[in-house]
Amino acid sequence: MTPGMKRANGFATARAQKKTKVPQAKPKEPDYCDVEPRRDDTGNVVWPAPEENLKLAKSFIQECAASGQKTLLVPDKDADGLSSGVILYRTLELLGLDSSNIDIHLVAKGNTVHDAEERAAMSAKTPKAIVPSEDDFEQSCAYLACIGTHGDLGNTLKWKPPFPDLNPTLKQHTKKAINDAVALLNAPRRTAERDVSTAWGALLASKGPKDLLNNPRLLAARREINEEVERHTHAPPKFSIDGKIAVLKINSQAQVHPVIATRWAGYLNSKLLEIVMVANYGYLPGKVNFSCRIARSVRGRDPPVNIIESLKAAAALSTDGLQERLGPSFARGHKEASGGIVDTEAFEDMMKLLRVGEKPEKKDEDAKRSPNKKKTIETSPQKNTLGNYFQKK
Repeated sequence: MTPGMKRANGFATARAQKKTKVPQAKPKEPDYCDVEPRRDDTGNVVWPAPEENLKLAKSFIQECAASGQKTLLVPDKDADGLSSGVILYRTLELLGLDSSNIDIHLVAKGNTVHDAEERAAMSAKTPKAIVPSEDDFEQSCAYLACIGTHGDLGNTLKWKPPFPDLNPTLKQHTKKAINDAVALLNAPRRTAERDVSTAWGALLASKGPKDLLNNPRLLAARREINEEVERHTHAPPKFSIDGKIAVLKINSQAQVHPVIATRWAGYLNSKLLEIVMVANYGYLPGKVNFSCRIARSVRGRDPPVNIIESLKAAAALSTDGLQERLGPSFARGHKEASGGIVDTEAFEDMMKLLRVGEKPEKKDEDAKRSPNKKKTIETSPQKNTLGNYFQKK
C-alpha cells in the first residue's frame, strides 16, 4: 500500500468515525400498572370502578337474569368491547336467562350508541333492559378477559396489581395466541363493510383463542385490512407551519387510518414533532375521519403531550366559528390517541388554519450567512479535462 493510499484510508476512516452517531435511548413509556391508582376518602384503591357502582352493576345484571324477559346487549365494535359483551352474555346464561331472551345490537358504521337512529333501532327490539358493554365460569371467561384487556391497553401490559392474577390463563393459551386473537377480532370492523357481526359470532362460539385463529372469515378480513394498510401507508406526510403536527391524507372506505397513524407515529422523528394525524376522506361520504397518535420521540415528555387539548387549542385560534363547525365529534377519545369525524369543508379549514404543507419562513440569522462559510466555485487551472480529452480534434 502506497503512502497516498494509507493517507486516503486514514482520512476516510476519520470521516466515518466522525459521522457515526450514538443511538439515542428510547423514552421509557409508563406501564398501566406503574401509575398510582385513585383512592377514596378512606385510602382504598378505586379500581376498576367505585365500589358503589360495582354493586349497582351487579344488582342490575342479576335483575336482568331474574326477570326472564328480553335483555339487549350493545357491545362495542373492537376486541375489548366484544369480549366484555360475550362475558355478559355467558353471565346471563349462567344466572338462568335463556339465550332466546338475549338479543344483540351492533352499532352501524359511522354512528355512536347515542345517535337517534341507533336509539330507535334498539327500542324497536322491545327489550326489558339494555346493557352497553365496553370492557368458574373462569374457564369460559378468563381468556376473554385477557383478550379484552390486551385489546384495550396493549399487548405489553404487565399483569400486576390491581389486575387479578391471570398469568395461568396466559400460560395455558399463550400470550401470542391472545394477541393474534385481538388482531383477528379487530379486523372485520375495519373493513369497508364494517362486519362486526362476524367477529361477534366467532367470539361467542369460541372456547379459547385458538378457535379464532383458524376462522376463515376473520383471516380473510385481516388479509383485506393488511392489503389496504399497505396501499395507503406510503402517503407522504405534510407538516403544520410550526412542525408540531404531521398530516397524512388518504382515501379509503376501510378504517385503516388508526393503524397507519400508529405506524407513522413510531417512525417519524423530529425535534418539533408532537402529533401524527391520518385523515381519511373516503370512510364516510362528505366527512373526514381522522386519527391522531403521539410521536414516539415525545412520549416520555413531562408535561406529556395532550392531543385533545392541542387540537382544541388550535381550533380556538379561528375567528370565523370553526370550533362550532367542527362539531362535537372533533378531538374525542384519549389524550394519547384521539380522533374525530368532521365535515370535509371544516377539516380543510382546520388544515388552512394550521398552515399544513407551508414551508416555514427562514429566520434572518439563517439568511445572513457568514462570508467565510460561502461556497465559491473557482475556475480550475487544469486544462486536461474529461471534456476536452474526448473531444474530437
